Amino acid sequence: MNYLNTNRPQILFEEALNSNIYVDKSLLIDKVSSHIKTGDKYICITRPRRFGKTVNANMLAAYYTKGFDSRQLFDKLLVAQCSSCQKHMNRHNVIHINFSEMSEQCLCYQEYQANIISWIKEDLLEAYPRLKNKHYSMLARMLQDTGDFFVFILDEWDSIFYKKFMTQDDRDSYLFFLKNILKDQPYVELAYMTGVLPIAKYSSGSELNMFDEFNFMNDNIFDQYFGFSEEEVKELCTQHPGVPFSEIKRWYDGYHKSDGSSLFNPRSVSRALTRGLCLNYWTETGPMDEIADCIEHNVDEVREDIVKMVAGIPVEVDLQGYSAAELRLDTRDEILSAMVVYGFLSYYKGELMIPNHELMDKYQHVLSRDSMGEVKEIVGRSRDMLEATLQCKEEQVAKLLEQVHDAEIPFLTYNDENSLSCVITLCYLYARKFYNILREEKSGKGYCDYLFLPKESGYPPIILELKVVKSPEEAIEQIKAKNYLQRAEPYGKALLVGISYDKEKRHQCKIEKYSFPDK
Repeated sequence: MNYLNTNRPQILFEEALNSNIYVDKSLLIDKVSSHIKTGDKYICITRPRRFGKTVNANMLAAYYTKGFDSRQLFDKLLVAQCSSCQKHMNRHNVIHINFSEMSEQCLCYQEYQANIISWIKEDLLEAYPRLKNKHYSMLARMLQDTGDFFVFILDEWDSIFYKKFMTQDDRDSYLFFLKNILKDQPYVELAYMTGVLPIAKYSSGSELNMFDEFNFMNDNIFDQYFGFSEEEVKELCTQHPGVPFSEIKRWYDGYHKSDGSSLFNPRSVSRALTRGLCLNYWTETGPMDEIADCIEHNVDEVREDIVKMVAGIPVEVDLQGYSAAELRLDTRDEILSAMVVYGFLSYYKGELMIPNHELMDKYQHVLSRDSMGEVKEIVGRSRDMLEATLQCKEEQVAKLLEQVHDAEIPFLTYNDENSLSCVITLCYLYARKFYNILREEKSGKGYCDYLFLPKESGYPPIILELKVVKSPEEAIEQIKAKNYLQRAEPYGKALLVGISYDKEKRHQCKIEKYSFPDK
């Protein structure tokens, strides 16, 4: 068998259960089972790569299939406590397809589709020998003539869209193929489909508009089963104490469930706890460069958004969604929506943010690309800014700020404090190589504008306060009066940096070396 009632999902799910790190998401089964043989039997769940889609698809296929006894896999999982657990276990014919799999020599969509159809027909002829007496030109008619019902578990439905040989006609043909075997077919008990790209269902004529889609922007039903919650990560950190929870949260948190609670990147959390070290695990396995290329196609509209988010400033935007059939990414809305779909931005209550440190590291490199124009030139001078600050060259710091301010970049014109923050972010981008830079960070009796905490010894922490109209001396006094020094005390010393701006005196800078008593 290729797809029908195979033991492959059972084997793969057992491997997941035996992994060093496993988080029980089996209650998804109870939630999905309530859709079987109902008017809501078509479910499409889209999430960024490595957010648990395939593990869950294997779990569902292993649970439903009547081809094998899988009770031992689920006896100790949370779903075993549900009254409905036995109702559907090993009671269904399951057609489980991972659409990312294709022959090594596949060079066109027509060959890809022909292989899938051929393998499904092979399975049906083996399971239902009486069908051999009839020639079938339509796969749907063959499925209907079995007289049976089927649960379809379709993983990575959109993977073929990324192949270079795919044309727009191929995409349309693929959607039509899925429609023919799934839409309004009485043999379909359940169609559970996963992928990264949402289905193109935004018009009444869409081929797959029977599916209810659940994505990062709209899912309040299945959101707890994809990604790790804060409670789950805390428990994992207790089981694997090599990395403190606070560090895991800084690196990999930043997404949101529908209720606003935290959602962590599961791939990166698992790798970090297994290896005992926080690194860029997720961003090294996917199309970050493709997203950077998308930004470059419309850089004038999204450049400001990226700079603001790197500065820690949320971007207000009303995203309307993103369609799998619309891969051109020509407009700001399409680009930003795609970046949410891919997991490169988080979107909650109308605000976009860079989710976490892992992704922030990547966006810093985006600002250094040639397409960013004058922004790249400013970033290129950010090394001089750090050196001038560390050497307490106040006039040089002020001069560098002047140069940025005088650049003809509209969103760097000082209309508000956020504009000044964008300038500071660009001017100190090189410093992120040696510092964790925190904006509006709690310290002492308030929140300091910028806190630079060194990643390695040899660099002093930097506390930077901004003032508009007021003097840099007043900024230094505020750092002391509100005890922003608190977070720097373990290091024994700090640089206090006050930066001010007004239309007459322009930029001014005051830098003071501070040593803590008895340090």
